[in-house]
Amino acid sequence: MPGPLLVVDAPHVLYRAFFALPDKVRHRALVGSVNQVLRVVEERGPRAVVMAFGPDSAAYRTEAYPAYHAHRPPVPDDLATDWALARDLYSALGWLVADTDTLEADDVMHAYALAESGPVLILTGDRDMFQCVTDDVHVLLQGRGETTEMGRAEVVERYGVLPEQVPDFIALRGDPSDGIPGAKGIGEKGAAELLQRHGTLEAAIAGAVRESKPTVRRALIEQADELRMFRDLATLRIPSPPALRPPDTPTDRVAGAAAAEVLELKNLARRIAKAAPGATFDGPVG
Repeated sequence: MPGPLLVVDAPHVLYRAFFALPDKVRHRALVGSVNQVLRVVEERGPRAVVMAFGPDSAAYRTEAYPAYHAHRPPVPDDLATDWALARDLYSALGWLVADTDTLEADDVMHAYALAESGPVLILTGDRDMFQCVTDDVHVLLQGRGETTEMGRAEVVERYGVLPEQVPDFIALRGDPSDGIPGAKGIGEKGAAELLQRHGTLEAAIAGAVRESKPTVRRALIEQADELRMFRDLATLRIPSPPALRPPDTPTDRVAGAAAAEVLELKNLARRIAKAAPGATFDGPVG
């Protein structure tokens, strides 16, 4: 029986590796990102791997709300260098590189999860992806020193809302990482409580006049249109044309190790080739 489709937030694993590994590690974003994905490949045996890319900020989101992602610093030069090399290395490993000019990596991951007819694992550090969770789609959430598998029950336990309520939840609670402030005076607990009672942001706005807390009532009434816009920012889009279900494609350790060798990443080449019969690499470790 084939394993799950593994869909990876490529910008996340590149950033995570770049800032986690020492400066002295050559192409540390490449080394760390490949090691992160290989670890999941070895543990979960996916039928294929998709590495999702996209612009940092989709144009329609920044046009709707200029503060969206505006606080994020520019990509460091060393990371930009690794970023430019990443697609070829990932492709050599047999991993499908999926990109779009108009939507973000989150949207691309969502599209591949929808296209899959069986189980999906989404490797990311972005909790916005909780909205993709179903019985078949789980998020492997990378945190500090650990990765947590998030299914429907875990999302409810973490946030107090269902996966399909996550965009409404983000609109109310806000999301500092994306520059979305949320509703004034309504925090995480208050946002969850509103959605538990009303089900949706729209229903909460419709019932605003009956809210007993003045701050909640005021936010829902005065910020109604803004909150709808925040929900739209938080809702994942489907690329056009939509993603197609990728064929079963095992990780190509021989070709991947050879590509790492070309980049003079001897240790990474050995790590990649570890499970490839007959693959050996000579020369100094670098």
